[in-house]
Amino acid sequence: MASLQFWDYMVLVIILTVSSMIGIYYRLSGGKQKTTKEYLMADQSMSALPVSFSLMASFMSAVTLMGVSNESYHHGIMFCIINLAYVISTPIAAYLYLPVFYRMRTTSVYEYLERRFGHSTRLAASLAFSIQMILYMGIVLYAPALALEAVAGLNKFSAIVIIGLVCTFYSTIGGMKAVLITDVFQSLLMFAAIFSVIAMSAIKAGGLQGIWRAAANTGRVNVIEFSLDPTIRHTWWSLIVGGIITYMSLYCVNQTQIQRLLSVRSLKGAQAALWWNLPLLICLSFSTLFSGLAIYYYYRDCDPVKEGRISRGDQLMPLFALDTMGQYPGLCGLFVSGIFSASLSTVSSAVSSLAAVTVEDYIKPIYKMWFKRPMIENNTTLPSKFMAFIYGIVCVALAFGAGSMGGVLQASLTIFGVVGGPLLAIFTLGMFTVKANQRGVLLGLIIGLFFSFKIGFGGPKPPVTTLPLSTESCQMTTNQTSLMAGTLESQLDDNFFDTIIATSTMNAITDPSEKVEYFWLYRLSYLWLSVLGFIITLTTGYALSRLLEYFNLADNYQIYTDISRKIIDCDLFIPPLSQKLRTEVISEESDRLNWLIS
Repeated sequence: MASLQFWDYMVLVIILTVSSMIGIYYRLSGGKQKTTKEYLMADQSMSALPVSFSLMASFMSAVTLMGVSNESYHHGIMFCIINLAYVISTPIAAYLYLPVFYRMRTTSVYEYLERRFGHSTRLAASLAFSIQMILYMGIVLYAPALALEAVAGLNKFSAIVIIGLVCTFYSTIGGMKAVLITDVFQSLLMFAAIFSVIAMSAIKAGGLQGIWRAAANTGRVNVIEFSLDPTIRHTWWSLIVGGIITYMSLYCVNQTQIQRLLSVRSLKGAQAALWWNLPLLICLSFSTLFSGLAIYYYYRDCDPVKEGRISRGDQLMPLFALDTMGQYPGLCGLFVSGIFSASLSTVSSAVSSLAAVTVEDYIKPIYKMWFKRPMIENNTTLPSKFMAFIYGIVCVALAFGAGSMGGVLQASLTIFGVVGGPLLAIFTLGMFTVKANQRGVLLGLIIGLFFSFKIGFGGPKPPVTTLPLSTESCQMTTNQTSLMAGTLESQLDDNFFDTIIATSTMNAITDPSEKVEYFWLYRLSYLWLSVLGFIITLTTGYALSRLLEYFNLADNYQIYTDISRKIIDCDLFIPPLSQKLRTEVISEESDRLNWLIS
C-alpha cells in the first residue's frame, strides 16, 4: 500500500505553520488579547463572512467529511434531503433565537438560563454541554488519525500530538480572532480535499456523467422515500424533521456557534453570517456526498473493505486519495491537510467555547462566592488562556485514550446526539413561554435526557443494510473474498456515519439464520432520537411547570424586574413574544393612568 511522500509532508508542515502564524499574529496585534471580550469574543468586531466560514467549519468535522462520503458510497445520496432542513431552520435561528442572545451579549449562553430560570438550570445545562464537548473533541482528533494510519501509514500518535498541539497553540495565544481566521483558511482546504477527490474520479470516468451513471445503475441516486414509517433509516420526513432539530440544537443554542455569532459587530451582521453559512454548508454537504459517489465509481468492481485492503468504510476516502493522487507530488498531502483542517477547526472551536463556559459558569461564580466580590474583567484573560491550554491538552489525552475506550468511544459520540434535543427544549421553553419555571424545566430535562440516553445506549439495534457492493475485479480468490468479507463485517459496524450523527450504538452480532426481534424504540431511525428528546423535554417541562405552579410548589419570579412582579423582563423572550409583552405593559400602564385621571 502506498504512503505519504516527502512533498506531501512538506505541504502538511506549511499548512500547520500558517495556522500557527495566524495565532502569533493575533497575539501581537490589536489589543493583544488582554481582555476577555477580545480573547473570547474577538472584541465583537468581526465581519459576517469569516464568521460564516467558521460556523460551517465547526459544524463539519473530519469525522463528518469521511462519514458523509461513506454514507453515499454505501447508501446513496438520500441524505442530501437534510439540506432542506438547513434552509427551513436558518430563519428560525436568525430571527427568533439569535436576537435574544444578542440583546444580552453574554460570553456564555448558559447565563441566559440563569436569568430566565435560575442558577441550577444554568449549571445543569453547562455541565451537559461541557461533558459532551470534552468527549467529542478527542474523537474528532482521533478518528481521522486512525483512518490515515491504517491507509497511509501516518503514525496516529505523531499526528495526534502535532495536530493537537498546533491547535492548542494558536487557540490559546490568538484567542477567538485566530480561531475564526484559521477556520476560513482551513475551510478552503476542506473544499480543496473534497474537490480533489471528485476531480480525480472524474478524470478516470471521463467526466461527471460517468460517475453519476455508475451510481444510478446501483440505486445510489434514489431520493424518493416518503414513507411515514419511523423505523426506515432515511425518509423525507425523518431527514427534514430530524435535520431541523439537529441544526437548531447547534445553531440556535450551542455555545460553540453562538459565541461566534456574538463576535460579529451587529445583530444584522450576525444574521447575515448565518445566511452566508447556509450556501457554504449546502455546497460542502452536496460535494461531500458526490465525493462518495466518485469513490464508488473507482471501486465499483472491487470494494476495498470486502477485498480486505481496509477494515472500515470511513477509511475509503484516504485510501482513494493514495490510490489516485500518489503520483502527483504534494497533492495527497493537500488532501490530508484538508482532512486535518476539519479536525483543527472543530477542536479549536471546542477549546474556545469550553474555556468561555468554564470561566463564566464556574470560575467567576466561585471567585465571587469566595472573595465576596466579582472578578475584575482584566483579571479574567489569564484564566481563559489557561483553560484553553488545559482543554487542548485534555483533547490530546482523550485522543490517545480513544483507542482503548471500546464501547465508551461510541457512547461518547451518542452523548453528543442525545444531549442536543433536551438542551434545545429548555432554551425553547425559556424563550417561547412565560409560564415555564425552573423546577418544571429541570424535571423535564432529567426525563428527556433519561429517555434519550435509554434509546441511544439501549439495544440491541438492528444492523444497517447497504446497497450492492462488488468484488468482481478483486485480485483474490472467491473463497478468500468471502472469508475476508465475513471477518470484517463482524467487526465494528462499518456504517460509521451513524456514529457521526451519534445516535446508534454497537450493532448486535447475530446469526443471519436466526430471526431476531428488536424492541420498537430501538428500531427507530437515528434521526428521530433528538426529536423525541426535544419533544419529551418540552412537553414534560411545560406540563410540570404548570402543575407545580398550580400547587404553589414553584414559580417563575426570575422573569420579573420588580419586587411586585408586574414588570416582565421582555429581553428574555423571542422578538414576537417580547413585543407582545411590551404592548401589554404599555396598555396596562395606559389604563392605570386613565383610571387615575378619571
